[in-house]
Amino acid sequence: MLNKLIESLKNAPIIMKGDYPYFIHPLTDGVPELDPDIVREAVSGIIRIADLDVDKIVTIEAMGIPVATALSLAVNIPIVVVRKRSYGFPNEIVVDQQTGYSKGKLYINGIDKGDEVIVVDDVISTGGTALATLKALEKAGAIVKDFVTVIEKGDGAEKLRKMGYKIKSLVKIEVSKDGVKIVDHLR
Repeated sequence: MLNKLIESLKNAPIIMKGDYPYFIHPLTDGVPELDPDIVREAVSGIIRIADLDVDKIVTIEAMGIPVATALSLAVNIPIVVVRKRSYGFPNEIVVDQQTGYSKGKLYINGIDKGDEVIVVDDVISTGGTALATLKALEKAGAIVKDFVTVIEKGDGAEKLRKMGYKIKSLVKIEVSKDGVKIVDHLR
């Protein structure tokens, strides 16, 4: 079911950002070109495991957008994109976030109190961006019914699960300077 995605992950190049091994993949980085079959596999997997009885799909800029857009088209649910710049709309939610290799602010618009949402993202590593987004959505009064990431690496998703968040992933990987190892995946 996830054959192309898994094969492409196994062949992903690794770069080091300090001591942090960073895998380069079209789904998570936009380079090289993103094979539409990989997006289709991801969307099919999400549809199989996600609670899609929601008002909105929330995704995080930038690389969550291709998968969330394809999912939106498949299930006819609108998207809210958590952006990296402010638009200054009334009720804009400002989110402080930190990952294993960066930190900054994110901005959420288009979420109303009582909205039932699913968060869809390309990858969870440290969980910093995911946690900041989840807390901001809760503070805004949204009901987060599910969180699905295509790729889970590191301990971020597990930390979030221990905090009571329902986090699902399609593929779990380990990354070292030597490459990507598939630990588990949706069958």
